[in-house]
Amino acid sequence: MAHSFFAMLSRMKYIHRWPLMRNTSTENISEHTQEVAVLAHALAVLTNTRFEGQVDANKCVLLALYHDVPEIITGDLPTPVKYHSQTLREAYKQVEDGAADRLLAMLPDDLQGIYYPLLHQESGTMEARLVKAADKLSALIKCTEELKLGNREFFKAHQSTEQSLREMHLPAVDLFLKEFMPAYGLTLDEQQDM
Repeated sequence: MAHSFFAMLSRMKYIHRWPLMRNTSTENISEHTQEVAVLAHALAVLTNTRFEGQVDANKCVLLALYHDVPEIITGDLPTPVKYHSQTLREAYKQVEDGAADRLLAMLPDDLQGIYYPLLHQESGTMEARLVKAADKLSALIKCTEELKLGNREFFKAHQSTEQSLREMHLPAVDLFLKEFMPAYGLTLDEQQDM
């Protein structure tokens, strides 16, 4: 019997992010996911190295790779809509859970249990918190890149995303914002001269 789970995952490249915003360059969830995986790993490494944490960096990468998979079915619901009210947040969580279950059903029975925790991710662990922070960092990077190209459409999103990152009170995030984030506002030549 043929199964379509992995073929569906390959469709992540067709789901565009930031649908309500005028974009200088488009971004799909496949590109976003790769960036979130790199950032989640970096945050885990910083947590362990600089703050004596005990975070599983490999688990962070794995969770990041699957964090937006339900959007293959739901699409990327804009943040102002998704987080407008508690009622909408709860309803969208149900929609995401339903999408995750539909995708899991595309796997053979003996693999569903392995992929279940990747598509229905816990929210309280340090790994989950770092993946959430990496997701927000990716959004901040997108806003920074758009502003660098003169697209003021991303000005408020930049402000609110940076504020929400600071409100997470994660030392590795604060460190990343201080030591690594400024380079995203530079040109290629400026980055190479650092």
